[in-house]
Amino acid sequence: MREDHCTRCGACCAAFRVDFHHSELASREAGGVPDAMVVPVTATLRRMRGTDEAPPRCVALEGEIGRSVRCAIYARRPSPCRDFAPYAALGIGDDACNRARARHGLPPL
Repeated sequence: MREDHCTRCGACCAAFRVDFHHSELASREAGGVPDAMVVPVTATLRRMRGTDEAPPRCVALEGEIGRSVRCAIYARRPSPCRDFAPYAALGIGDDACNRARARHGLPPL
């Protein structure tokens, strides 16, 4: 069985703002991001709660960064999360992934 680096990491969920178009909300499409987990930024832009805090931490992130984490809305996560570091689970991080890991004292992938 291969090691899944993302289920131990979670650094990206506690390093960046997560903004996306309001069309991804559950109130607008079946299986979308739960409306209660977002805040409006503009008329059409939404942000995951917690990602604009200091330090940032997405409200959907559960667990301890660097040990064992999960996204409470993984199947419904917004597009920036789906598109982020597509090979990190395989142990291949990109620059943004490795910057997030460094912010939490984790080594690069």
